[in-house]
Amino acid sequence: MPATYEEKLQAFGRLLQIMDDLREKCPWDRKQTLESLRHLTIEETYELAEAILSNDLRGVREEIGDLLLHMVFYAKIGSELGAFDIADALHAVCDKLVARHPHIYGDVQVADDEEVKRNWEQLKLREGKQSLLAGVPNGLPAIVKAYRMQEKAKQVGFEWENAEQVWDKVQEELAELRHNLQRGAPAPEIEEEFGDLLFALVNYARFIGVEPEGALERANRKFKRRFEFIEANAPRPLSSMTLAEMDALWEAAKATEKTANGAPS
Repeated sequence: MPATYEEKLQAFGRLLQIMDDLREKCPWDRKQTLESLRHLTIEETYELAEAILSNDLRGVREEIGDLLLHMVFYAKIGSELGAFDIADALHAVCDKLVARHPHIYGDVQVADDEEVKRNWEQLKLREGKQSLLAGVPNGLPAIVKAYRMQEKAKQVGFEWENAEQVWDKVQEELAELRHNLQRGAPAPEIEEEFGDLLFALVNYARFIGVEPEGALERANRKFKRRFEFIEANAPRPLSSMTLAEMDALWEAAKATEKTANGAPS
């Protein structure tokens, strides 16, 4: 049975109390700073993403708890520095959500989720953002960053009309890359054309409803799984096998997966 509202508040209060205890009594927790926690938070975020991709709901629950602990930890340090506390952070996000949802907390009418996103970006600009792209962190993985920038540009109409146009752009970028390879262009030009191709592919993924970072990660996992099958079933060291022999084991790995769960190859 789902927890009641009061039980949820009680659980959050328990976490706040434990954080106070740890910060006071635990040598490791006392030592931590905003900077020292940063890389650990990034690691926890990736662990949550992995649990989501694996459809591991027990893992998702655990990683949500770990990330909440980190947020409470940052707020505790902020309180000690006299800068902010957890209430300040929570009120700030609540105020932002109310302000950016005038169709819920005001009299604005919206037709669909796309109009909600367009309004969101316009409201951010009115709040003082200098660019639609200002909210995309520089440190994001490149594929995620490309996807998010394209999504934001879409909100002001800077967008292709249909997927076919984007596919034509993919073909155009592929042709430019091949042309530069054939003419022996300098490495920086090859890299630029390859980047343009990847950017166009991310755009196409968005148009056909595919989240490219997740798609690539699933492809990574599939490759890892099948390569490990080759390693496990190789009759001798891989370095002494031919490509054809390894490819035969690759096909066997695909057949095994298809038999086990009907997964597409």
